[in-house]
Amino acid sequence: MLLNVLLISGGVHALALFVLGSITIYKYIIPDEAQFEEPPAVVEEVPPPDVKVEIKPQAAPQQQAAQSLRMKQVGNIAVSAVDVNLPSMEQSFTVSAGLGGFGGGSLLGGTSGSIGIGVSDVSVFGLKTRAERILFVIDANRQMVTDAKGGLNSYKVIKDEITDMVGNLSAGTLFNIMIVDRRNFKLFRPQLVPSGQDIHQALIKWITPINQVASNPGLEGAAGAARANISALSEEPMHKNISWSAFRGNETAFVTQVAMEQQVDAIFMITGYHRGFELIRRLPTEREKADWARTIAKKPYQDQLAKHQLEITEMQRRVAAKLGAINKERASKGQPPRVLYQRHGVYSNARELGLEWKTPHPGSEPFYNVEARQVERYFRKLIDVLYTDKGAQEPSINVVLFLAGNEEMRAEWEKSLKDYVRFFNGKYRIIRGLDEIKSASSAKSTNN
Repeated sequence: MLLNVLLISGGVHALALFVLGSITIYKYIIPDEAQFEEPPAVVEEVPPPDVKVEIKPQAAPQQQAAQSLRMKQVGNIAVSAVDVNLPSMEQSFTVSAGLGGFGGGSLLGGTSGSIGIGVSDVSVFGLKTRAERILFVIDANRQMVTDAKGGLNSYKVIKDEITDMVGNLSAGTLFNIMIVDRRNFKLFRPQLVPSGQDIHQALIKWITPINQVASNPGLEGAAGAARANISALSEEPMHKNISWSAFRGNETAFVTQVAMEQQVDAIFMITGYHRGFELIRRLPTEREKADWARTIAKKPYQDQLAKHQLEITEMQRRVAAKLGAINKERASKGQPPRVLYQRHGVYSNARELGLEWKTPHPGSEPFYNVEARQVERYFRKLIDVLYTDKGAQEPSINVVLFLAGNEEMRAEWEKSLKDYVRFFNGKYRIIRGLDEIKSASSAKSTNN
């Protein structure tokens, strides 16, 4: 009986589970048929009616009568002279010289890094180059205005050549003029200045008095002239040698360094003496000084020196008398007075006028030379310090050597000059006398 009840109960539960499972599957598992809504009706819009706009042409503006327009020339505006005070090469970035890559320098200059602003074609007595920062070095020593070279007239040609070239420089080209008289010098401006009409006129006024009268040649007593100094490589023995003013060769090297320290692209030297890197005379050693002291202490030397010194006053009178006679004759012909070289005073004058000493000088202290290759090594180091190490292009140095018509120029001297300008990537030219220097002028026809 119990077994029947259990079987009936189990069947009832099985049936119930079957019915409930079928309902669940039908309601939740089998999806309803998809239904779609009808899209909304589209209303057709009517476009607006056409609108016509009438555009009337404007009347041409009334032109002003041509005769009522006037052009007025504006010129001669007075502007105070202002120097452009440029910083030195170490101080700032530059856009400059057309001769190298970017490097240190001033805003308007510097010896490196250029995009061609202010670059000029330069021609001085036929020597040509292109540069943006230019230094003209002009020798004003008495030797430049001696009678054999054309006197004061020839020097006027030199001044005209430089001022003409400055007047033809491109706008933005920087320049300066350095007048040198042995180791004295005078600068046109403290720093490089940009070319222009006003500065050109100022230069003409500044340079005109130089070697204008025979009684005051060179920088003798000139206002603003000073002793030049060099500063780079001051600890080098060669620096001390070329600073010693014992010989013209030393002076040539000295002026070269003075010019290079101006940090320019191109240097033009016009001088009456240049033999390149000739033998530089060095200072004597202590032993050499002692040997010379023993020589001059000997009685024969002392006796001749005393007799010679008594003759100096007489020789000065002879020089003055002969020069006076020469200048009197020149004045009668309308010629300027003769200028004597006078490098060694009465000794130079006597030699130039052909006057002989009755008792010659017993002799001066001997000189001791430095070889040219040592000088070149020094200047190569100088180029590195002033230019290469700063990323700047080294300058070219060009030389115009102005000699008298019959002045001696030995082959070895010219070779030394040629080696010098080649060392500095420059050129040279030798010009003799007034007629030749007149015909050699080339600055006036140079256009930029």
